[in-house]
Amino acid sequence: MKIVTILGARPQFIKAATVSRALKKAGIAECLVHTGQHFDKNMSDVFFEEMEIPRPDYNLEIHSLGHGAMTGRMLEKLEEVLQKEKPDAVMVYGDTNSTLAGALAAAKLHIPVAHVEAGLRSFNMQMPEEINRILTDRISRVLFCPTSTAVANLKREGFSRFDTKIVTCGDVMYDALKYYAVRAEKKSSIIQQLGLKRGEFVLATLHREENTNSPERLRSIASALNTIHAQSPVVLPLHPRTRKYLASLNIELKAHVIDPVGYFDMLMLLKHCRLVLTDSGGLQKEAYLSGKFCITLRDQTEWVELVRAGANVLTGADSKKILSAYQKYRSKKITTRALYGKGDAAEKIARELKKMLTPRRVRR
Repeated sequence: MKIVTILGARPQFIKAATVSRALKKAGIAECLVHTGQHFDKNMSDVFFEEMEIPRPDYNLEIHSLGHGAMTGRMLEKLEEVLQKEKPDAVMVYGDTNSTLAGALAAAKLHIPVAHVEAGLRSFNMQMPEEINRILTDRISRVLFCPTSTAVANLKREGFSRFDTKIVTCGDVMYDALKYYAVRAEKKSSIIQQLGLKRGEFVLATLHREENTNSPERLRSIASALNTIHAQSPVVLPLHPRTRKYLASLNIELKAHVIDPVGYFDMLMLLKHCRLVLTDSGGLQKEAYLSGKFCITLRDQTEWVELVRAGANVLTGADSKKILSAYQKYRSKKITTRALYGKGDAAEKIARELKKMLTPRRVRR
């Protein structure tokens, strides 16, 4: 039995590493393909060694293109890889262009697709990620859902009538966080390096296009972060692209602006911060799993169960709403972490894939 796993970003590699270990135990061979979508200097040899992540068998080095050109180039190159490898199934993660390209390439070659993190919806069709999620789900054979909310989304869209299997497995990010937490304590010294006091700083990230491509939203968020920083230090790992936008608009950020950090450093910042402000999808969930309240700088979220559970609040880019939420929730603790399973999602995925692939191998 062989699976080709298609990845395009560093967070996807971290999630896939947990599943790769489970696949190996289950006797399923895996071929890793990195599309190169996110060119990340943190993905060095040290990254793979320290994180115990298998290195990709292929690196297609496709990046720095528009959505259409990037997805088309990936589709072409991935088709070549799949025709060469002849896998029994293809596995994709999340909602990137790499996710959609991998699913399309496999579906057109009649190779079953498994989608990890299926069923997520922000209900905002202006987001490229939302389009990628919906299309990938529709052409997948097995849909691994992290939550009951994701399952409900699929059933509401009629997936019960399609030739698909919906599996509630929990979230692989919880697996990763549990596995790497101890290693992060030993490997990361970022709290000491930045001179931070535990529990007294705010962790923020800002990268989503709906914010960075809008001068009005960017100014409003920066204004709120500057006000918060005057009360409690704001640590802001910032992508060069966002820095460029801020500079072009002459927007000053009064925060501890640092370069993007590795996963171990991010785990330590999450563990020791007061709370989180972010427009990231994954960090909303990681904040919850780390016991921290999250203020989400977006108008919608795919992690609606966090809002319902009172662990997350949506403020959009409205500086008044951001500041009001900060004052209200800056001391709130998250005491339960039961929304995303028990940290055994990877094992469930491996078991389900083995059941799916065994009869296929017999037929072949």
